Amino acid sequence: MSVSLGEILGFIRERCSSVEFFSGDSDLSVQVSNISSDSRFLPENTLFCCIKGEKSDGHDYAKFAQDNGAVAIFAERKLDGLKIPQIIVNSVRDFLGETGALIYDFPAKKLLMVGVTGTNGKTTTTYITRSILQAAGIRTGLLGTIIESDGVNETDADRTTPESSIVQRQLAAMIKNSCGACVMETSSHGLYFGRLKGISYDVPVFTNLYPEHLDFHVTMENYFAAKKLLFTNYSKPDFLGAANFDSEYGRRLLQEFPENLRGFGLSEAADSRAFDYETRLDGTKLKIATKGFNTLELDSPLVGDFNIMNTLCAVTAMRGRVDDAAIISGVRTVPQVPGRLERIDLPNGARCFVDFAHTPSALETVLRTITDLAGNSRGKLISVFGHGGGRYQQNRPELGKAASKFADEIIITNDNARDEIPMEIAKMIKSGVTKPHEIILNREEAVTHALEKLAPNDILVITGKGPEKFVLLEKGRKIPYNDSECVKAWCAK
Repeated sequence: MSVSLGEILGFIRERCSSVEFFSGDSDLSVQVSNISSDSRFLPENTLFCCIKGEKSDGHDYAKFAQDNGAVAIFAERKLDGLKIPQIIVNSVRDFLGETGALIYDFPAKKLLMVGVTGTNGKTTTTYITRSILQAAGIRTGLLGTIIESDGVNETDADRTTPESSIVQRQLAAMIKNSCGACVMETSSHGLYFGRLKGISYDVPVFTNLYPEHLDFHVTMENYFAAKKLLFTNYSKPDFLGAANFDSEYGRRLLQEFPENLRGFGLSEAADSRAFDYETRLDGTKLKIATKGFNTLELDSPLVGDFNIMNTLCAVTAMRGRVDDAAIISGVRTVPQVPGRLERIDLPNGARCFVDFAHTPSALETVLRTITDLAGNSRGKLISVFGHGGGRYQQNRPELGKAASKFADEIIITNDNARDEIPMEIAKMIKSGVTKPHEIILNREEAVTHALEKLAPNDILVITGKGPEKFVLLEKGRKIPYNDSECVKAWCAK
């Protein structure tokens, strides 16, 4: 599939009143079959888009892109010294997604598009939803925090919601691989910055909302407004999705979209509710009653009360889209979600859990869940965690308080410190800690030290990074590291 530069120019002019065009040594007949904002990734016949980021400006790489094979430039100012055509608008990002959709022949229109937003539970909900769709015989792509799957190939995700040009290319790959659906995590940043332009979701889903990213959004109302864009700006008029009835913000969405959203929760007033549930260390049993449908009895390998809500969320979103047999099978066969209460049994009978929990509410939920499931049979519980640099600092003492409610011992370590000083972050966390604790900033040493302290029936909970395979330090420097791999390597020794 390719379109001419003339078609692209006409498409943009329909949406923008101030567009300039400079033809260079070519004309409007130039064929474009790809779009990219990364000058290092330029497949054949690529339109290179100059995006201004926080740390770099794509305009500085236009000459490199030309020399690297780009056939045209999409920019915010005319660039001298270029021989290839240039399309100039005030904001490239405003038109990036829709232009990508045009170039890739509007792939989102050919897929059942499921978008999941909220603070906690997005990743697991997308895994369950994909499992249900695939149990129904629908090959399904997945874009989220952990992996990017085009239905055939999987790669590690760089960020939750990629740039819109990348999203459109990934959707096109799903079409090529015979996918019938795509399940996506949609972050507040991705929604706010318009990375989902060119997509109209069939099934938008809201999980919950807790304080996070307030260093960027400042207030919870701003944070909610960004999440709400999934429903107001990026969903079809006749969408049918799901929102958390047990959440204040979910109820606000349900009130605004009463014909389009089902409310899910533990409350009897919810449209879809879970009851008679039983959680164990090896999985969960639950029943789900949805208005207008038969009651489902489900068996899931996922652990914890919060996975009752994640399962309920996914099932509510899929009811009526697929048959009950697919829902039952999809829930039963959902794969382990990396870094989401991932259990590792240790040689001496102790247990380790690795989880992505990085907010106070999420950490408290994980520790409470494991404490409740273990019951009186467990020994001591050790909690190892840190907090990311450049993130909401008020959460740091709250993380210390949350861990102190359930952990017997706490080891404060480094997370992705970025350009902050790790010890300063640790001291902020320490201010909320009320249990015996240590500070060991080298994360591998912290985890190893905790492992060596474990006796049979003790439990180690490592949180904050989940499936991440690096520690991010100053100026973008990355050190290879993964919590699960660290634990397994220790076990092997």
